[in-house]
Amino acid sequence: MKKKSHKGIKAIAALLVILLLAGAATGYYYFLSAFSKEHETQYLYVDRDDTIDSVYTKLSVLAKPHTMTGFKTIAGFKGYADNVKRGRYAVKPDASAWALYNILNRGEQTPLNVPITSVRTLDRLAGAVAKKLELDSLDLLKAITDSATCRKYGYTCETMPSMFIPDSYNMYWTVSVEEFLDRMKKECEKFWTDERLQKAKLVGLTPVEVSTLASIVTEETRATQEKPTVAGLYINRLRKGMLLQSDPTVKFAMHDFTIRRILNRMLSTDNPYNTYKYKGLPPGPIRIPLKEDLDAVLNYEHHDYIYMCAKEDFSGTHNYARTEAEHMANARRYHQALNARGIK
Repeated sequence: MKKKSHKGIKAIAALLVILLLAGAATGYYYFLSAFSKEHETQYLYVDRDDTIDSVYTKLSVLAKPHTMTGFKTIAGFKGYADNVKRGRYAVKPDASAWALYNILNRGEQTPLNVPITSVRTLDRLAGAVAKKLELDSLDLLKAITDSATCRKYGYTCETMPSMFIPDSYNMYWTVSVEEFLDRMKKECEKFWTDERLQKAKLVGLTPVEVSTLASIVTEETRATQEKPTVAGLYINRLRKGMLLQSDPTVKFAMHDFTIRRILNRMLSTDNPYNTYKYKGLPPGPIRIPLKEDLDAVLNYEHHDYIYMCAKEDFSGTHNYARTEAEHMANARRYHQALNARGIK
């Protein structure tokens, strides 16, 4: 009897072990194995309108059928329906349903890089930023063209572009318009180090004026090596009280960036941005200037040029002149090249 009893206990123990192992294997299969069927990190975007059902729909595209079942089981048991949090979440190849649930439940977003580029207008900036973030482009545009908002950050509607420093910034997808602008203001202040502020003072310009002049430099040339030369030329004209006579400001004044050739009739456009008609710098930047062009102004080349004209070889660089006679000779060669190519 004792032997039979002992055998029975062993059988029961073995069965329990089998059941435990089966349970562990099942639990691992549904809850702890890799959730995603993809081999690279994917991203789940949960927006303000998402519910638990729409999150399930988005996840099902990435999940294996059994891990999706596991996620739903955890989410149902934990009450995730009442705790859906907006965000951009990384779904890594080796993350389990349990790990993914914890990330979503805690709202542990994965930030992304948002590039601020050198664009000509604030509506283009708003559109580009909105493509990367959840915020609405119209809401952002309304804010950065609103006089009260601009004043809050220390700018006018005309000078607001100078607050944006081109670079790539790490931020959360759900950042609000105000949070985005606060970040841009902080990054602008970070760019304007004591050294740069001192250089601006030596040039005789405020940071906003440096940005305005730098925007003209950005428009005038893509050749990095000649940007300090261009900056020096315009600083010379400012100091002499001359009209800047920058062709890109005419395009900006006319709101037509498709113009390939500035004609005499365009030079009389009555707009404060037209530097052929109004002395000094325009009211604000004619685009968001590049970092290198801000530094080109701060580290401008000291020379005595006061005229420039695009080279007739269409290399994107310029011929420089100290006298009007030299400049007119350069201009004739360039206009002849334009005519030869049929550019009107």
